[in-house]
Amino acid sequence: MIKRIEKTKIMHRVVVNNGTAYLGGIIADDVSVGMGGQVTQICGKLDQVLALAGSDKTKLLSAQLFITNMGLKNEMNDAWLSWLDGNDLPARATIGVADLGAPEILIEVVVTAAV
Repeated sequence: MIKRIEKTKIMHRVVVNNGTAYLGGIIADDVSVGMGGQVTQICGKLDQVLALAGSDKTKLLSAQLFITNMGLKNEMNDAWLSWLDGNDLPARATIGVADLGAPEILIEVVVTAAV
């Protein structure tokens, strides 16, 4: 059975099927902060949304991090690794993109997790 959680105008924040949670793209609420601050906010939101799906960060399977400035990748990695235990890292791709809708949005994160 497919379970859809937290409907927005254009999508559901998470869809669960066959023991896997698929999260839609998540951005920071306060985009006036730098890359590290945006990643920290996103990770907090991921904790909340994963909990709604009956999962948590230790069950992450994959992550796609879309960033607008590869020069900020080290700052992104520092914030990401401060959130995750080094033993439970997901498979991950960092994808450079030209635009995420507004110049202040530096990163959008999409994850898949086991439930």
